[in-house]
Amino acid sequence: MTTVRVELGPRSYDVLIEAGALDRAADLLAPFTRERLVVVTDERVAAAQLPRLKHPRVEPLVLPAGEATKSWAQLEALCDRLLALGIERGEHIVALGGGVIGDLTGFAAAIVKRGIGYVQVPTTLLAQVDSSVGGKTAINTAAGKNLIGAFHQPAFVLVDPTVLGTLPERELRAGYAEVVKYGLIDDPDFFAWCEANGRVVLDGDLAAQTHAVASSVAAKARIVAADERETADLRALLNLGHTFGHALEAETGFGPALLHGEAVAAGMGLAFAFSAERGLCPLDHADRVAAHLSAVGLPCSARSAGVTAPGERLVAYMAHDKKKSGGRVAFILAQGIGQAFVDRSVELDEVAAFLDRAI
Repeated sequence: MTTVRVELGPRSYDVLIEAGALDRAADLLAPFTRERLVVVTDERVAAAQLPRLKHPRVEPLVLPAGEATKSWAQLEALCDRLLALGIERGEHIVALGGGVIGDLTGFAAAIVKRGIGYVQVPTTLLAQVDSSVGGKTAINTAAGKNLIGAFHQPAFVLVDPTVLGTLPERELRAGYAEVVKYGLIDDPDFFAWCEANGRVVLDGDLAAQTHAVASSVAAKARIVAADERETADLRALLNLGHTFGHALEAETGFGPALLHGEAVAAGMGLAFAFSAERGLCPLDHADRVAAHLSAVGLPCSARSAGVTAPGERLVAYMAHDKKKSGGRVAFILAQGIGQAFVDRSVELDEVAAFLDRAI
């Protein structure tokens, strides 16, 4: 068992990481539940994991699976269902699923009765290492990804790495992109560990998966504790690959053609390639990033992500980026592996021209 503390004063909470923890969820979640366990999940997770929640009174709210569920329509429906259950402000609801379920459930918890509690029980690698920690909740809109949402911290996060064994290989691989991200931001030793062990993680080695999750959660907890609402540049670094990646996702309609983690992987490859082209990052570092992503079966460019749209169209999506301030989009670039930084000097025309060359 590993416990990582997210230090946020009176809103601090623990992330418990333990193989088999889901089978003890009724006991582990007891401090946050009353006589019932209201669980928001999706159709696939409900079939695979819901039976493991051995609670005497589970009340599941099962939603469609997929990124399209992060929508106004599903948010409204979920809020109505929670109110119909007579949910009280002092109760906690449980988000059992990947990033889509976690984001949507957290947002509903933030706005129902002006804020109720919730617990994250992430079932994908991406959610375990990234989206379940930190309190960012949101839905997607036609204008872009995660543009409507709120900061609302969970009360507890329960991570069971054994659930990763039920994931399709593609989904596990997509989540691994967020693991690599932590090495690229500020931990070159962890990136080197990924280079040596990434294939083992994806092949299902439980010890390697647990180490990857625990290291990633510890890195994110440290950053969130220092810059919870992204008012400084520190938490913005967690968006490495996301400005490029969200544009790729928007172009593909946030659908199954390009998973979020795949888009982030391509975005990180593009961020390093763009940094190298601008003379900020050694070319061999950008090449190492691309090589590792490719070696584990992840895209490292727009073309390898299946996107050939012109740069002008892709940067139009970036113009809606949440990090935009004073009319400038903040790009997360790098001076090398483990040396990411925020750059607000980048012109979108320059990015468009780079994307046209990269494609």
